[in-house]
Amino acid sequence: MDRSKIQQVWEFSYEAFSSSGCFQSDVQKKASRAIMGCKSGFFGINVSQCPDCGHTEFHNNSCRNRNCPNCQAVNQEIWVDKRRAEVIDAPYFHVVFTLPHELNSLIYCNQQLLYGLLHRCCARTLLELSSCKKYLGATPGIIQVIHTWNQEMLYHVHMHCIISGGGLTPDHRIRKSINHFFIPVKVLRNKFRGKYLAELDSLYKSGKLVFSSSCEKLRNSYEWAGFRNGLYEKDWCPYIKETFNGFGNAMEYLGRYTHKIAIGNSRLISVDNQQVSFSARGRKPGEPRRTVTLENTEFIRRYLMHVLPSGFQKIRYYGFLNNRGKSKNLKLIFTLQGHQRFQARYVHLSMAELIKAVWKIDIRVCPECGCFGMQSIGRTYGTS
Repeated sequence: MDRSKIQQVWEFSYEAFSSSGCFQSDVQKKASRAIMGCKSGFFGINVSQCPDCGHTEFHNNSCRNRNCPNCQAVNQEIWVDKRRAEVIDAPYFHVVFTLPHELNSLIYCNQQLLYGLLHRCCARTLLELSSCKKYLGATPGIIQVIHTWNQEMLYHVHMHCIISGGGLTPDHRIRKSINHFFIPVKVLRNKFRGKYLAELDSLYKSGKLVFSSSCEKLRNSYEWAGFRNGLYEKDWCPYIKETFNGFGNAMEYLGRYTHKIAIGNSRLISVDNQQVSFSARGRKPGEPRRTVTLENTEFIRRYLMHVLPSGFQKIRYYGFLNNRGKSKNLKLIFTLQGHQRFQARYVHLSMAELIKAVWKIDIRVCPECGCFGMQSIGRTYGTS
């Protein structure tokens, strides 16, 4: 099998990176093993055969790791299909919350805690302001996806939120916004900043934060007070990235973010045994794309920075989409609307049927004689 460009980087330089002394968590090591072993036979092989001509096909299994760029396409299609069936008749908005870079060191050594805090503060900010009658006066549906990178794979923690411009009122009615975002950005900023810093300070005072060498001085309460107060002066400005009036288009759009990783193979231009070059957007809007070149070991270091803690929920749902009440809420909304605009298309399909429906490739047809009915005749189970 031809190795993907990202696999080539690991193949050339992961051993050198590991021997450099750079710390790797267990989940980062697991991600690296998955990337190197994906579709190589390491995770097993499925064997299928044509009953007519006897042609035999061998398919190396993918790793299915959420940090592998080769394994996201199917999951993304299934996710988008399910979310489209939850779309209501209202405009949708894409809101991005970004944390100041001054927090980077502290967040990196408290990832599970502070990524979770970011999820909660974004959701509570949107829900509390949406419930106010002068903005929406209803509970919207919110989908949040955390990202930790920029175009150069440097640490840049931010949250992508898709929020419906309509929701359920306390008396079980639907209320919709007009076609521009219903919360003023300054109000959104002040509420979010206040919530995040108040809860961060509470975590500090309760002794729950860990401090690495790069932020060791913050153990001192006077240093912490100065650091915290300085953060109120930094740029916390959220922004409205996109507005959708095409309903399902919002889910198709968000699908590009939900299963996205720090960088995919499509952005890699060249790889050799020393360095890798990849494309990036211009630094400012309107500037042409540029090429970034890194040593392989630095590329691996940056990539692994964005491996989320084990078990951490990257995608979370709030408002009328919260997992506990989603089915009941959607049933009520669709009844009030008088219809459900979209239905899930792939939920009952086999993997072969899904691949045919999405990519127009029928893996059940024999590539040798063209007959339908390739049959699985066995599998090996890898060494992972």
